Amino acid sequence: MGIIESVEPGSLADCAGLRAGDDVLAINGHALRDVIDAQFYGADEWVTFSFARNSAQHKVTVRRAFGQSLGIAFVHPTFDIDIRRCNNLCPFCFVLQNAPRMRRTLYIKDDDYRYSFLFGHFVTLTNLSAEDWARIAEQRLTPLYISVHATDVETRRRCLRNPNAPDIMEQLRWLADHGIATHTQLVITPGLNDGARMEESVHQLATLHPHVMSVSVVPVGLTRHHKYGHRPHTRAEAETVLDEVEAWQAEFRRTLGVGFVYATDEWYLVTGRRVPPKRAYDGLALQENGLGMVRDFLDEWRRVKKAELGMNQSTSHSQFSILNSQFKEATLVTGKLFAPTLEKTAREFTRITGLPLHVTPITNERLGDTITVAGLLCGEDVIRQLQRADASSEVANDLIILPRLMFDHPNGVALDDVSPMDIARALHKPVALADWMGDVVDAFTGSNKLLFTPHSGESQSPIARGGGCAVEKYL
Repeated sequence: MGIIESVEPGSLADCAGLRAGDDVLAINGHALRDVIDAQFYGADEWVTFSFARNSAQHKVTVRRAFGQSLGIAFVHPTFDIDIRRCNNLCPFCFVLQNAPRMRRTLYIKDDDYRYSFLFGHFVTLTNLSAEDWARIAEQRLTPLYISVHATDVETRRRCLRNPNAPDIMEQLRWLADHGIATHTQLVITPGLNDGARMEESVHQLATLHPHVMSVSVVPVGLTRHHKYGHRPHTRAEAETVLDEVEAWQAEFRRTLGVGFVYATDEWYLVTGRRVPPKRAYDGLALQENGLGMVRDFLDEWRRVKKAELGMNQSTSHSQFSILNSQFKEATLVTGKLFAPTLEKTAREFTRITGLPLHVTPITNERLGDTITVAGLLCGEDVIRQLQRADASSEVANDLIILPRLMFDHPNGVALDDVSPMDIARALHKPVALADWMGDVVDAFTGSNKLLFTPHSGESQSPIARGGGCAVEKYL
């Protein structure tokens, strides 16, 4: 059902008299399957809403003013069925190698092209019907985000563990012929789709540029619960992948005018290489896929030093002093992968402000030490390891700052259902959440809205951002 969550003041829906709780049944005579239908059929100058309120059905027609938005936020983005399930058994699928007793929704394999269009989720295109393909073309659902892994049919079928997976190049050509742009990714697994197969995939995908806009090269992530005999990359293998990607980028800049193929941040962090400058990403917004997030962090820190800490090239100290601070020291928590970058930034912060800022990397005991990213940390691991560090006087006693990404869920909980308040109460310390160094500065000055103190109520500010984990809200 198309239940309205809220109506934007001054919008078309507001002028039509729609309100929260109404069930939108049709727009301009078209029954609605999801929010995409609402946007598509509601794009005309004259719009007729058919809706139900208190068991009574109503119909109202309104004229759209120039630039006026539809203005409806729905409780659920899909009205007809639940999210489409995946019909593959990829050996690197997070669901298939998850730990027990995690968030319920982490055990549901989603592969829904509508969420790809709406939220940028990567899908495989292995579960689409003829009606789905026709709809993608009719409603121009562009861009879509596609997990390719390999363009060779048999190699891709092994990557997906699906002997019936269709030819992805034929599917991408069909999308290109119908004006649908795509971003693609290759999750590279040693011995499966690396080396010559990776090179073949990248160059075949390049033949469909500009309809295929990008290829993200992603390292495989394997937990300690992995059952299929694969392994992560060695540092030497990561060096080789980066060398290859950078060589292909130089080639494509000559032939296509853009880099086209991009290595995600993890390759640079594992090898210790400098992450590329912002311009190297050609204006693409693929941070949700781990591409350019570290560069954004470093660039934001440069702005914070100048705008918030009063630093410039002619001074070595900040106008920001300990007198401005609500806390006198803090501990930054992160995963092991990002820790060296954050430690360097923390040392610089301390030198500038005089405020001790410590970094504590957390080992992912729940999923295994091969999982090193901050976004997959579990709350119990954080509690247990900070308690041990506190007992040995290795952690600051004032404030704990956690990555907000740990809790990017509609309920504001980590993978193991532990909330920031749970951590604050277990450690008997205030906990703040941060994405950027500006959030860290705000935590010291009392401006960070995501602050949890052991004896207070839960924060009323939303933790999760829209889109990134939005799928979990609807399962």
